[in-house]
Amino acid sequence: MQATWCDACMNERAHGYGTDIHILDDPFLTSLLARVGHPSTTTPMLRDLLRLVYGRLIGATLAIEFPLHFDSVETRMAKVHEAGTWSGELLDPTTEVVIACIVRAGVLPAEVCYEALSHVIAPDRIRIDYLSMSRRVDDDGKVIGTDDSGLKIGGTIRDKILLVPDPMGATGGTIERVLELYDELDLGPAAKAIALPMIATPEFCKRLSGSRPELVVWTGRLDRGLSSERALAANPGTYPDEESGLTAEHYIVPGAGGIGELLTNSWV
Repeated sequence: MQATWCDACMNERAHGYGTDIHILDDPFLTSLLARVGHPSTTTPMLRDLLRLVYGRLIGATLAIEFPLHFDSVETRMAKVHEAGTWSGELLDPTTEVVIACIVRAGVLPAEVCYEALSHVIAPDRIRIDYLSMSRRVDDDGKVIGTDDSGLKIGGTIRDKILLVPDPMGATGGTIERVLELYDELDLGPAAKAIALPMIATPEFCKRLSGSRPELVVWTGRLDRGLSSERALAANPGTYPDEESGLTAEHYIVPGAGGIGELLTNSWV
């Protein structure tokens, strides 16, 4: 049986995918995700839910992956009492961060991450890059790659933390392509790259685990609905050959279905 990894057992699911994969064990987050994928959820509700989901996901990630520093901060109580200064560990506000925004489903998650970071990191240390990417499929509808139709990249990601808050972690191909694009433009690699899918599959985790030394994955839920009963009863990654969360067309099961389309109400 494979070894399982769980860096923070009260907050993460144990699994066998490797130490660079983190699957949060958070009932509030999974409750939100249950509503995200429900057929009754409409565009306005989905946007509110995604803000809550990514606020929770980025908070958990920052606590582990970002550098800290010790500081003393004066509070309003300092005017009335000499002990009105708080001291302790804070996120280092000088950390340089780039957010890779994957148009279109990744726009709102990227904005949530940017807004959250702007409260704890110096604003002149945060940047959003826009990458317009879409699935490339064969005649049978199976995903065979990504099309890069437009890029708005502000500069290098070297010595910076790169966040990729693409909500659906299906095959892992988009994350791989994002990192390749920075390399091809001689702008990478990042000091650390963090993929932030709200839902991921075993295929996604297995493909990205160990693929690059700077890459880690944080996800709110693992979907493996097409796995064997034996695999579903065991810790994720115990029976990797019996695990699957993708249809033949590479859509996640159970998943959430059409997040990009619902976010933009594209059927209207």
